[in-house]
Amino acid sequence: MSASVSARRIAATVLAAGAVVSAVALPASAHDNDRHRQPRVEISAVRADSPGRDTRTNRSLNAEWVELTNNSRRAVNLDGWTLRDEDGHRYRFDDVRLAGRATVRVHTGVGRDTRTDLYQDRRNYVWDNRSDTATLRDDRGRTVDTESWGRGHHRR
Repeated sequence: MSASVSARRIAATVLAAGAVVSAVALPASAHDNDRHRQPRVEISAVRADSPGRDTRTNRSLNAEWVELTNNSRRAVNLDGWTLRDEDGHRYRFDDVRLAGRATVRVHTGVGRDTRTDLYQDRRNYVWDNRSDTATLRDDRGRTVDTESWGRGHHRR
């Protein structure tokens, strides 16, 4: 066998082995990047105007809400996160963990917190029916998401 044929076979074997190692290593590194990616929590819906007349009953207050959705597969610890309106009303999440692919509604009125519903325990409306902005911030004060409606605002 000639030296050039042997060299070509060795080169082909090395290239094939390299391709196998790359194919095996690629999914592992892609998985590592996914693990370090920041979770995606967003304001998925807002009901600023509770149905019917604004009577300030607890039922009417709780019909006003902001919905948050965790679009990642991992649970997100919302402890210390805040939800604010344009007037500075602030709700601070305390000891709340939002499961992966889960949604929670933050109601304005009084109630008992569950995995799917949280209550601000307020006796007055927060969200302006005609125009407002809900801002979600993480525990470091960084804006995670906003949702605006009404005059001068364009809904997403």
